[in-house]
Amino acid sequence: MAIFSIIAVFLTIAALLSYINYRFVRLPSTVGLMMIALTLSLCLIGLGKLGFGIEEQAGRFLTGIDFSETLMKGMLSFLLFAGALKINLEDLSEQKYIVGGLATVGVVATTFMVGTALYFAFQVLDVQLSFMYCLVFGALIAPTDPVAVMAILKSVKAPRSLETKIAGESLFNDGVGVVVFLVMVGIATGGATTGIDTVLVLFLKEAVGGVVFGFAIGWAAYRLLKNVDDYSVEILITLALVSGGYALATAIHTSGPIAIVVAGLMIGNHGRMYAMSDVTRDHLDTFWKLIDEILNAVLFAWIGLEILVLAFSWSYFVAGLVAIPLSLLARFVSVSAFVGLLRFRRQFSQNAIRILTWGGLRGGISIALALSLAAGEARDLIVAVTYVVVAFSVLVQGSTVKRLVQM
Repeated sequence: MAIFSIIAVFLTIAALLSYINYRFVRLPSTVGLMMIALTLSLCLIGLGKLGFGIEEQAGRFLTGIDFSETLMKGMLSFLLFAGALKINLEDLSEQKYIVGGLATVGVVATTFMVGTALYFAFQVLDVQLSFMYCLVFGALIAPTDPVAVMAILKSVKAPRSLETKIAGESLFNDGVGVVVFLVMVGIATGGATTGIDTVLVLFLKEAVGGVVFGFAIGWAAYRLLKNVDDYSVEILITLALVSGGYALATAIHTSGPIAIVVAGLMIGNHGRMYAMSDVTRDHLDTFWKLIDEILNAVLFAWIGLEILVLAFSWSYFVAGLVAIPLSLLARFVSVSAFVGLLRFRRQFSQNAIRILTWGGLRGGISIALALSLAAGEARDLIVAVTYVVVAFSVLVQGSTVKRLVQM
């Protein structure tokens, strides 16, 4: 199918679901769109059972599009840049220890806690998945999803310091999460050397390399912006920064997500202050807010529809339900440990641990990583379990975190 037809279909679906949510459902956009899309998918599955062919046609359409490739090498760069533009560097600097700890050691610790607990739980349930593939699941579910987190935070009105902790962690933990995921997949498939030196080189190349590369392209874009006073040209420069920067980062095998976040922080802070007029700032903010909202609408509608092409069974669904509390418990332990260690340096609100735990949403990135696995029974199980955890995270955690913040 032509790329224009695919874009047209998804924009139309996102627009219709957004209209339904705005007029009748009235949930936060991310939660409402996914819930309506998921309901539509279940209705199509029901119609398929009754003999109608709509489910098969929708399934063939979705199968022809690579969700993992589209999100990780297309939409994600624009969503990350739009999110990073809003983060104040001074606020982020004040939370650097908790953000850095959760985005690095926290991701690794959560990977092993979730993977180990899930392995023993699956033994009890008689679900066949090797320990290494359980760690693969732990790695893809450990990072919080910046797209889901930033979308929900817009409607929560959390205290500024708490919002910076949650958003900052979600923006930076992808690089570490992808490195851990690649290492675990390499061990599980026996296709990679996994010595400490190899892992360290991979981390330096992906994470540290992403920071350096992001700073370089952000600085280059800043210099260009500083010499121009035309908002259409300046917005075009930011578009080139995001698309070209992400593509080049991928080509040189460094972390595209981290590079774009660093570049976004530079443009959103240094660039806004020293390289833009008030008119440009207003147009830039409006443009990237619109890009953010359109892509979010498309993404979460798509996630809701993905159930049409997943290999689901009752045992997979039960396995997913078991994985939900295990993922939350590992997140709670990780957050509690870092908050406890840092209490002697700074104050934390009384319910900070609960909000950081419940507000650490999983989303499309986890699904994309699961779908990137090689075909097989392990992949089918991991994708199904991941989908259940993500659905719970967005629909239940996403719709209730506001009440938790206001308690």
